[in-house]
Parts: sequence; C-alpha cells; structure tokens
Amino acid sequence: MQQLAETTMAGQDTLLDIQNLTLSLRDQSGWVEVLNNVSLSVKPKEILGVVGESGCGKSMTALSILRLLPPRDSRLGGKILFGGQNLASCSESQMNRIRGRHISMIFQEPMSALDPVFTVGYQIEETLKRHFRLSRREASERAIAALNSVGIASPRHVATLYPMNLSGGMRQRVMIAMALVCEPRLLIADEPTTALDVTIQAQIMDLLLGLADRTGTAIMFITHNLGLVAQSCHRMVTMYAGQVVEGGPVRDVIAGPRHPYTAGLLHSIPDSNRARGTLPSIAGRVPSLRHMPKGCRFGPRCSYSMQPCELPQSIENEGIEDIDRREVRCNRWQELVLRGVGA
Repeated sequence: MQQLAETTMAGQDTLLDIQNLTLSLRDQSGWVEVLNNVSLSVKPKEILGVVGESGCGKSMTALSILRLLPPRDSRLGGKILFGGQNLASCSESQMNRIRGRHISMIFQEPMSALDPVFTVGYQIEETLKRHFRLSRREASERAIAALNSVGIASPRHVATLYPMNLSGGMRQRVMIAMALVCEPRLLIADEPTTALDVTIQAQIMDLLLGLADRTGTAIMFITHNLGLVAQSCHRMVTMYAGQVVEGGPVRDVIAGPRHPYTAGLLHSIPDSNRARGTLPSIAGRVPSLRHMPKGCRFGPRCSYSMQPCELPQSIENEGIEDIDRREVRCNRWQELVLRGVGA
C-alpha cells in the first residue's frame, strides 16, 4: 500500500475545528448523551485518523459535522467551525450547499448508501447538478470521468449499471467517485474498507490517498484499523465512550501512547513477529450510554486504574506547536510508562 509522504502541517490554517462538541439523542426512554466535549481539528490537505472500538462515538461525530441526524431527536452543543463558519448553527438550506460540495462523506456500507433504483451514473450526475449549473450531457461526461478516475474499467458502461450489478469493491469505488466529483475541501471516510477483503482494502486506500493528494482534499479517516492509520495518516485521535482520550502525530502516538486505552488498541493488532498464542485484547466492553462510570470512563477496564481515576478527567496538552502537540485525558499519564508498537 502507498506510504504516506513526509508532510508538515505546521503554519497551515485550520480547515475544520470542532470545539467542545456535545450530542444527545432521544429514544423511547428519553435523552441520552452520546458525545461529551469532543474537540479535534483538521488542517487543509491533512489526513486525520479517528480510532476506537464500535460505539465510541466516531460515526456520530461525523454525522454531527454534516448535520445528518434528525433535528427533533438530537441536540448539538459546542462549535463545528468549517472555514470559519459554525455548522452547528447553519440552516438546512445552508447545509445543503455545503454537503457534497465542500464536505463529502463515504459511508460504511456502499450498498445501503447508494440508491438501488437509479443507475450509478445518474446518482453521480445528480450530485454534480445539485451544486453546478450543468447540462445533462456535461454532467454525464463528468460522471464518466469521475468513474474513470477511480480505476473503473469501461466507465461509460458502468455508469448505466445499478448498484446491485456491482461487487463490493466496485461499489466503494463508485462512492469515492461520487464523494470527490465536486472536489470537496474535506472528505469524511467512515470505515471505507471494513466490508472488503485485504487485497481490495489496499487498492481502495491507495486510490483514496492518491486522489486526495492530487485534489488537495483533507481526509477525516474513521476506522478501528490502527495499521491503516499508521500507514496513511498525519495525526490521530483516539475516542472512547463519546470522548477524545488521546491525540497527536501518528508516529509519536504509536511509538509512545499516553492513554492506556490507546496502548490496549495498539497491542490488539495482530503481529506476525509475536510468539504464537492468544491475541491480546482489552477486557470488558464499552460502557452503556445510560450508565457511564464516574471519573474516567475507561477506568473499569483499565489495569492502571487507581484512586485518581475516580475523579473527572480533562484533556491535558503537551507541546507548543500544532505539529507536535499531544493531548491525553488521563490523570495518571505523567507517571505511566506505556509501551508502544515497535518500542
């Protein structure tokens, strides 16, 4: 797979700046908090990895950015600044001008994200016509060019097919073409390779990174695969139980994690050099949204948990410049020595 080129993000303006984002959702039992004071940022042309187990809030953060949650059953707090504009307070008409044009998203399941009753070419054309004044012929030619750009053979023929006629890998290529056809400034990729086999995963990641590099699109890459993050991203944040618990440059975090949860995720990665035996895993489960632990939310699963962990945990910063800044939500981080990968 294509390795990430050495790139510095220092001195660049922030493209996306999420500040103390909170999200509550309503179900039959009432309101429940899903995100708690989430703060993260993405710079132009940067690739940010967002990692964590299922249920940690990664996808909910993405849906909040694009305001895709039902308004009556969701409450947003904090700020979602994109190019200086607060998306959290935008009207639906304003968001419609932003979605697809300036911020695009690749969803986990391409089969459910694509409309089964329309051809893939028509769906890409509609994305273009929503944001640009194009004739049907112009939109069709640009849709075919987009399919060609993602390595689809016979793009003119594929444009006439329906999603059910395509393999999983082909559908994901179509989703990438649709997401990038308007050349957005930010692409949110939510587990874009989860349902694919390893060979197709590598092809899709190479394609995604290559296109982003050529177009200058920044990527917020949501995944549970830390191996892909290590190969593909500039910076990463770890989420747990609706909170950001660690963040920093990818190489620094992987070599020397500051939070026990990040360390646990790293050592759960299969390693061909490790002696045969049981693969290490993190004991327990992500807590229920309605029954969050007091103090550190990871405390009940943490082998380093002590009395300080029963107190509220806040994010602490280390480092002066954005390029080397580390963040950690752990009251004991300064006294813990956690082993990273390769350490």
